[in-house]
Amino acid sequence: MQPAAWQFEQLRRSVLDLFASWGFQYVEPPVVEYLDTLLVSSSTDLDLQTLKVLDQLSGKQLGVRADLTSQVIRIDAQRHRENDIERYCYAGPVVYASPTSAVNRTRLPFKVGVEIFGAEAISADAEVVNLMLETVFLAGVTEPVLLLGHMGIYQALVAALVDREDLAIEDEPRLFKSVQLKSQSDIEQLLKPSELSDYMKRLPMIMGDDLNQLSLEMKGAPERVHLAIEKLKELTSLIDMTQASLRFDLAELHGYGYHNGPVYSVYHPKFGSALAQGGRYNGTLDDEEGSTRPATGFDMDLKVVLKGTEGIEGPEGELIFAPFLEGKDRETLIEVVTDLRADGKRVMCALSLSEQPSNLCTHILLLKDDQWVVSEIV
Repeated sequence: MQPAAWQFEQLRRSVLDLFASWGFQYVEPPVVEYLDTLLVSSSTDLDLQTLKVLDQLSGKQLGVRADLTSQVIRIDAQRHRENDIERYCYAGPVVYASPTSAVNRTRLPFKVGVEIFGAEAISADAEVVNLMLETVFLAGVTEPVLLLGHMGIYQALVAALVDREDLAIEDEPRLFKSVQLKSQSDIEQLLKPSELSDYMKRLPMIMGDDLNQLSLEMKGAPERVHLAIEKLKELTSLIDMTQASLRFDLAELHGYGYHNGPVYSVYHPKFGSALAQGGRYNGTLDDEEGSTRPATGFDMDLKVVLKGTEGIEGPEGELIFAPFLEGKDRETLIEVVTDLRADGKRVMCALSLSEQPSNLCTHILLLKDDQWVVSEIV
C-alpha cells in the first residue's frame, strides 16, 4: 500500500527544511538526460539500471535517471570554483530498470539526499553521517543501527591480489558481487590459494561493534587496509551516537561502483534493507584534466521509510466548514476565513447553499449574536 500522499508530502518538506537548516542548497536535476551526460561514472550497475530511449529529434540515446548523485556530480562540476566547498541537497523520483532486491521491489523510489564537494577532511563524512541519522529520526525511526565500512579495505586487498596474480583483473566484478553477497565459496573460486587470498575470503565475516578487535583479525594485511581502519576510528569519534547503535562491517560495499572511502548505512529491524546509504567518492567525474575533487554524501528512499514508520502526522485534526453566503454577511465571513487561515487553521468553504459539511470536517462556522464563532460538529 502506498503511503498517504499528504503524509508523504509533509515528510518531504520537513526533510528539505532540515537539509536547508544545515546549510545545503537545493538542486533539481532533470529526470531525463542524454545518456552520455547521465552516466558520469564507469559503473556497469548504473548503466544496467538506467532505462534508455531514443530521442527522435537528435537520434541520440536518452536515459531516465536511476541515481541522483551522479547528476549532482555533474552540477557541481559546472558550478564550483576551484577549491570551493559546495553543499547540495535534492529530492525526487528515480526509475530502476529492475527492482534492486527481492525485499524492495519498487522500481520508482523517491530519493532525498545531500552531497558535499571539495572537503577532503573526515569531518565532512561525519557531517553527512550525523545529518543522515537526523533525517532518519525525523522520519520517525527510533533506535536505528549505523553500519560503517570503508571501501579502501576491499580495494587495497584487490590491488594486492591482482599485483601478485592471485586474482585475474577480469574477475574483479564477480568478486565484488560475491563479497557483497558474503559468499565465501564464490570468493574462494575466484582466488588462487595464498595468505593474501585468505584475508579476502575472511573479509565478509569480519564485522562487529569493536573496531580494535576487527583490526586484529586483519593483522598482516596490506598497510592500506589498516590506514582505512584508522580512518573509521577517526570518523567514529566525530559521530553523535546517543540515539543509535554502531556496528562495523569491513566488507560493506555499495553498488554503482563510485565509492572509494568510508561508507555508511542505517538499518532497523522493521526493514529488510538499508534505510539510508552513503559514502565518500573522491574524483569520480572524468574530464580532460582528471578530476580529483573530493566528495561525500548519502541518500534514502522516503517511500520505504514512510511505509514502515508512523512518519509525520498529516493534516488530520481540526477542519472548519464555512457555509455559503451572499450579500454583506458573505464579505464578513470571507474576512473571518482569511484570518483563520492566517492563524494556521484549515477552513473548507461551501460552494453552494446546498453543500453540507463533509465527514472530514470537525468544526463549523456559525453566526451567533452577529459574531462568527467556531463550533464543534457533534
